[in-house]
Amino acid sequence: MMYDVVIVGSGPAGLTAAIYTSRAGLKTLVAAGMLWGGNLMLTTEVENFPGFENGILGPELMEQMRKQAERFGAELVFENATSLDLKSKPFKVTVGNMGHEAKAVIIAAGASAKWLGLESETRLRGRGVSVCATCDAAFFRNKKVVVVGGGDTALEEAFVLSRVASEVKIIHRRDKLRATKFLQEKAFENPKISFVWNSTVKEILGKNIVEGIKLHNVVSGEECVLECDGVFVAIGHKPNTEIFKEQVELDAAGYIIVKEHTRTNIDGVFAAGDVTDPRYRQAIAAAGSGCKAAIDAEKYLIGQ
Repeated sequence: MMYDVVIVGSGPAGLTAAIYTSRAGLKTLVAAGMLWGGNLMLTTEVENFPGFENGILGPELMEQMRKQAERFGAELVFENATSLDLKSKPFKVTVGNMGHEAKAVIIAAGASAKWLGLESETRLRGRGVSVCATCDAAFFRNKKVVVVGGGDTALEEAFVLSRVASEVKIIHRRDKLRATKFLQEKAFENPKISFVWNSTVKEILGKNIVEGIKLHNVVSGEECVLECDGVFVAIGHKPNTEIFKEQVELDAAGYIIVKEHTRTNIDGVFAAGDVTDPRYRQAIAAAGSGCKAAIDAEKYLIGQ
């Protein structure tokens, strides 16, 4: 099947791009993925997306964006893009086991959470180790949990957990947070949240479930054990660019490099959202870049 535009990804960037391309009359396919909707599907209330005075649930926002894109004619396939051939035109995109051709491609594949890389972390995933407080907080009602990290994501995870857990400790490798000032102030005021500074997690303890963590103080070199029932890792994200390697230009961290707004190094291939953005990682920023990518793709096709 030949499409004017194939969009890889279905978060705020991908669905916004789909709204714009399909509304412009371009035949649009969205490789939405088996877990569609991006990171907002793992959040609860979104209070900073314009247009929702009282906030909106993340999954509800994405559902509305999906329906809006489909209303204009975008076709969504809820399977993962498994391969791309961007070296010749028309571009070839395989979604699941079905091949498609595209005159233009918009990459909006997003970014995924990073892990600590510990053997014990892998062994205890789903048994007290998580990267999603929204998904798993309910399992830790009246229990002690820790959050590893010091940025916005770590504090947001801590806020979610503080609603149900008896105690939330934030483990940070430095002596000050990287999070925005507003979130820091909110965290310091929360009676359930406390901090362990200058420390890294050396091991997560427990045979079948989390029983605690072994901490290493990066200043003194001392180690100690902290008892807890759950560990939430919030140390950042990595871009989902594995299948784009050797095809589009990436930076050292694996993010797609864009030039002239949303254009990649390949004529006719555009990128938007967290797959290009190691700095902001906000839904509204992703949506805005999805709009830009769609307009750039439309102008490119007109030029063809």
